[in-house]
Amino acid sequence: MNLRKSAGALSLLLLSGASALSGQAQPQQTVWTFDRLENIGGIKTTVEGTPKVVDTPVGKAIEFDGVDDAIWIEKHPLAGASTFTFEAIFRPDGGAFEQRWFHMAERDPKTGLLASAEHPTTGQDANARFLFELRVVEKSWYLDAFVNGPGYNRALMFKDKLHPLGQWYHVAQTFDGKMFRSYVNGELQGEAEVAFKPQGEGATSLGTRINRRNYFKGAIRQARFTPRALTVGEFLKIK
Repeated sequence: MNLRKSAGALSLLLLSGASALSGQAQPQQTVWTFDRLENIGGIKTTVEGTPKVVDTPVGKAIEFDGVDDAIWIEKHPLAGASTFTFEAIFRPDGGAFEQRWFHMAERDPKTGLLASAEHPTTGQDANARFLFELRVVEKSWYLDAFVNGPGYNRALMFKDKLHPLGQWYHVAQTFDGKMFRSYVNGELQGEAEVAFKPQGEGATSLGTRINRRNYFKGAIRQARFTPRALTVGEFLKIK
């Protein structure tokens, strides 16, 4: 028997056994390419408004009008992950000051809702969630990378980290077990220590916050979800 093949088979067997003993499904890396409307990553979508599939220099992408275009996907790709990298390739085109363009939320097991009623103390939605947001300032924008859950609530938003509108960007947020970091085109925007805890199953909205607020004007090409903190050299590349 080929020794290399034998060793590889043994490694797979050991990994499978470890997963079975843990009794937990291990999160997998997931890639979503936004080159169609009817399904993303093999998952049926719910579409509102008139988002469009458009040809761009980086490949097909979905374009949103910033008014009422949105897509929902019944999947939270980072559910169960204790460390993560959440990446996207997108083009912001202006529009309103506050835009929440990529939202992954845990579904409340008691109510079945993705966005809970306002929290009685903070006034905030209590559902655990990830968000990519942006703020538009004249002809520029800056990133807001956000995580929230039991015992943690952190936005990485830096008004001095401005970028021109109308261009394609790679953005990422990562967590290595201690530090939460955000990046634009591989450049660190900021970091903070976070007591992150894995989130439960849920769903995702594109082009708006899950409760239909703060619509996005621009286009989204691709996203990738990895259950570990990637290095900058491992990030998705803009073609």
